[in-house]
Order: sequence, then structure tokens, then C-alpha cells
Amino acid sequence: MIADLVPENKKLLDVGSDHAHLPVYLLQKDKITSAIAGEVAIGPYETARDFVKEQEFTKNIHVRLADGLSAFEPSDQVESIVIAGMGGQLIAEILEAGKEKLSSVSTLILQPNNHEDTVRQWLQDNEFKIVQEKILSEAWKFYEILLVQQGQMNLSEKELRFGQYLMTENSSIFQSKWKNKREVNENILSQLMNSKEDEREKMNKIKHQIALIKEILNEN
Repeated sequence: MIADLVPENKKLLDVGSDHAHLPVYLLQKDKITSAIAGEVAIGPYETARDFVKEQEFTKNIHVRLADGLSAFEPSDQVESIVIAGMGGQLIAEILEAGKEKLSSVSTLILQPNNHEDTVRQWLQDNEFKIVQEKILSEAWKFYEILLVQQGQMNLSEKELRFGQYLMTENSSIFQSKWKNKREVNENILSQLMNSKEDEREKMNKIKHQIALIKEILNEN
């Protein structure tokens, strides 16, 4: 699904590329011209380097040992960046640390494993706009993918939390995710109510989240 969102004929940076499967797949499909596979850990870096060599793409994919957006320089002429498979707070930190490099980048494809609202808030604060959102479920886990371009947006609290496009689509997967989240929050709330500590602040936050979810799901 991420590959489907990558623009054609653009140079790609895949942050945290792991085995470099995404850039290899995109080149096999002739969707991109070249790519940088960035990896911060030596083990995955070596794995990606070996896989790229095995697939005979060493001229098209440069595997680099680097942290986040330090994997590329303006001279690389990167036009699209994928950051996928990590927490939303970490994605926001990666974008913040390298944001001075993003002025020449036309497209971001972001797939946070959690804290999607943190990513949306960073994008809004830094003049990026979400133009498409996808959601899928695999092995009882839910994944959101954000297609992002330069621009401005002004999201409400609900849109930051749930995603403006995902809310509108209101798919069965979207509903399943938030029903599951509601149940988790209700269990946490029940535990806090039985606690001997003063947990009123935490309880009020969770009650607010439950109310938002019920509103989105049209539950009483």
C-alpha cells in the first residue's frame, strides 16, 4: 500500500529501510528512478546492502548508514521520503531534526505505528498538508498511512486524532480500530477507578478520549 502511494519517476529516500525491500520492489516495478536506503543500525544496514547487491541494484540504490534525514543531502535531489514502521513520536522527531532539508521534497509517505495525532500535529505546525489517508489491518494490528505534500491545513481535535479522510470514509477497518481502542480505554478507566491513588486527572483524559471515540462511532 505504501508502494502504491510513492510518486512515479521520483528519487526516493526510505528512512529505516531495514532490508531495503521497498526501494527494490519499486525499482523492479519501474516506478522510481533511484533510491537511498537509510538505516541507523549496523545490522540492518549490512542486510540492506547485501540484499541490494544480490538484486543487482547497486547502481540505483545507495544504502547509507545514517540517522533519519541525515541519510541525504540537497545534492542527492531526493523528491519523495518514506518513513514507515516506527512510532509516531519518533517520526515527528526525525522530521523535526531534519526539517531544514524538506523544502525541496515534494512528497512524504508516513506510516506511524502509534501516536498518529503527534505526526499530524507536527505536519500542521510545519506547513505540510495531508492529501490522502489509508488504513489497513494485519495480524490484529492497525496501520495508518499518510500521504503528505507541502501546504497548510487546520485540523480539529477530532481530525488530528482520527484523520480527516479516514473519518469521512468510515471504513469497517476504521470502526474496528476505534472500537478496540474504546474497549482498551474502558478497561484502563475501570482499573483507575479501583485504584487507591488520586487518578482523577488521568481518568478525565481517558473519559474524554472515550467520548470522542463514541461520537465518531455514533455510539450513545
